[in-house]
Amino acid sequence: MVAVYASKVAETPKTSLKDDTNKPLNGKSFIRFQSITFRRPKEVANKQNEMQQSTGVVEAIIVEVKDRDKIGGAYMNSNALCCNHTLAKEGHCKLGEVIIRQDPDNPGWPKRLQTSFEGKNEEANMVTQTVEINKTGMYYLYFMFCDPELKGTLISGRTVWRNPEGYLPGKMAPLMTFYGFMSLAYLVLGLLWFLRFVQHWKDIIQLHYQITAVIGLGMCEMALWYFEYTNFNATGSRPMGITLWAVTFSAIKKTVSRLLLLVVSMGYGVMRPTLGGITSKLILLGVVYFVASEALELVEHLGNINDFAGKNRVFLVLPVALLDACFILWIFSSLSKTLEKLQVRRSMAKLELYRKFTNALAVSVLLSVAWIGYELYFNASDPLSELWRGAWIIPAFWTWLAYLLLVVICILLAPSNNPTRYAYETGDDDDEGVALTGAGVILAGDLASKAERKASIAADHVFALGEDLEENKRE
Repeated sequence: MVAVYASKVAETPKTSLKDDTNKPLNGKSFIRFQSITFRRPKEVANKQNEMQQSTGVVEAIIVEVKDRDKIGGAYMNSNALCCNHTLAKEGHCKLGEVIIRQDPDNPGWPKRLQTSFEGKNEEANMVTQTVEINKTGMYYLYFMFCDPELKGTLISGRTVWRNPEGYLPGKMAPLMTFYGFMSLAYLVLGLLWFLRFVQHWKDIIQLHYQITAVIGLGMCEMALWYFEYTNFNATGSRPMGITLWAVTFSAIKKTVSRLLLLVVSMGYGVMRPTLGGITSKLILLGVVYFVASEALELVEHLGNINDFAGKNRVFLVLPVALLDACFILWIFSSLSKTLEKLQVRRSMAKLELYRKFTNALAVSVLLSVAWIGYELYFNASDPLSELWRGAWIIPAFWTWLAYLLLVVICILLAPSNNPTRYAYETGDDDDEGVALTGAGVILAGDLASKAERKASIAADHVFALGEDLEENKRE
């Protein structure tokens, strides 16, 4: 099942051209059959008459999803898929063939391509041919036979599907343009941030380095996905190296975002200078999440279709979902404790910043939950992908939301001439241990930097939450 756009050139007289693999097809959409071989069981082949020209037929059926009811005898109030003697006598179909009702508005469709076994031959080779697509839609390709003796027949070879602009499926094609746009957007944001960074380089605090790292990761991630889609579109196959790097950067970004958000929620740098004994637990959680996320995305983008179906899918998605739930519970639990401590100490400026941070995080989570609900509704109401032209918006939303949140954080928490408006307040924090950053930087950091850090990390965390659901739905 692949989405295909109509050709952008004038329709040719024929919709099926044999032995035309060298014919220029720029601007055209097509499905090409290359080196397709059918192999039936040996015992079945031995029973056939060696002098008989056709001893079994396999049919390749190409049908647009909206015309699926034209396959079979449903229009004749029959459940038959193959033509039988009764239907053949009535002139509805040809005996031994799949029943197809032609579309009066699109002559020749659904398309039928037949390959016959000869005599006692075990193998039958399909003629290399190209079927041009002159109507935009979601197309299914079936290999079918009506002869029960062909049960157990194996098929090998390849089919090539092409859209007018390249080999990307129609459902994925808009994402190439989107990732290109997002790469430029991150580049512009990075340049503006760099200019601000250089302008106030003497007043830089730890938070600004963290924001810089997030911008850098986002820039690399979007650029890699754009080049991956561009290469796929040009060659028809996914570039293993680029895809692997893109997947890895995505997993790293998700992991770092969650860990930073969790650390900020604990009040690190504002309420406590160290993380104490939980540092090793955080590192362990981060490593486990990275491995689970990397495995999930590798199978999604580099595995076969069967690798991401049924129980295999559950084994990969469930660990990531459970770890995400752990992060969310731990983050909001830590935020609650931090807000309580700030209220007790009457640190009003810090309390106000943490409240804004909490509200921003809550709004982002609510938006994420609402979009998840919409995605579930979208998939449930469109099981056959008939609304494929708008499906790209679902994964794009998460990327766009992440970018917008990062832009807001960069504007609110940009480097300034007064980075120490809210110095760290010593208190009776219970845990002591190894600090994640230099103590001097922490002690000098102001609340703006601390709370900003929380906000920047919060935003990245929320992006990453959305990205998980997007990756699970790619084509």
